[in-house]
Amino acid sequence: MTAGLPWPLAYTVSGDDCRTPMPLGFDGSLAEAVRHLSELGYDGVEVQVRETTARDAEALRRTVEADGLKVLGIGTGPVSAQDGLTLADPSPDVRRHALDRLLGAARLAGALGVPITLGQTRGTFVPGLGDMQRIWVDDAVRQLAEEASNHGSRLLLEPQSRANTSLWHTPEEALAVVGSLGAPAGLVLDTHHLDTEGVNPLRAIADHARVTGCLQLAAPITRGPLTLGDPRLPSLLTALHAGGFTGWLTLEHTQDGDSPKAAARSWTALTDAAAVLA
Repeated sequence: MTAGLPWPLAYTVSGDDCRTPMPLGFDGSLAEAVRHLSELGYDGVEVQVRETTARDAEALRRTVEADGLKVLGIGTGPVSAQDGLTLADPSPDVRRHALDRLLGAARLAGALGVPITLGQTRGTFVPGLGDMQRIWVDDAVRQLAEEASNHGSRLLLEPQSRANTSLWHTPEEALAVVGSLGAPAGLVLDTHHLDTEGVNPLRAIADHARVTGCLQLAAPITRGPLTLGDPRLPSLLTALHAGGFTGWLTLEHTQDGDSPKAAARSWTALTDAAAVLA
């Protein structure tokens, strides 16, 4: 466990199936990212995948564990960001393709024994179709949660800003969906999206720490690497601890043109803030 933190600390990385590295993760191949992050002291990675499935689980595990890290979660952002596939698309073929990708990612997560996260791939509404699109997405997310559960994983739903998706922008909106799924599920909270939607991250963590599987961190306003001495960080960590959080932390932010330096800055800032937990 990273010094001073009672939870695993991960960094966002891109799977080898991604067309290019995701802009909010390490800018490099998976093997390169894992090597640098291990040297810095991270515990694991949250892997963003585009079309990787369970058949690739052992190869992915070997790459990550070769440097002593663990896969802590499987993200699905590239399904939308790189291929334009979403669960709300007006085209039935696109929706079916998006769901197939997500179900494959759920089986991958199950093979690795980690949760799967869902954010922007749920999609955006077209004027006049919103009510129907919501039904499509609700049904697909229910299938995804069931598939994850059936394969030993768990769906974590991320409230995101309306710039990314038309559905579920606040923790309360996402929790209403989680409660209706009929399968084990939880939340991902992201400080950037909470700030953008005017939700106080401290209040959100205090209210929802026990149902949150992952907290994603970035500097306020810039969404860049964390800053040493940021007064918000000790308060966030204290709220997690007091709330009974049992998940993992992920750094998900821009890279400022140099991923090793960005990862080092965030690691230093967060482990320095962890002194409040001593």
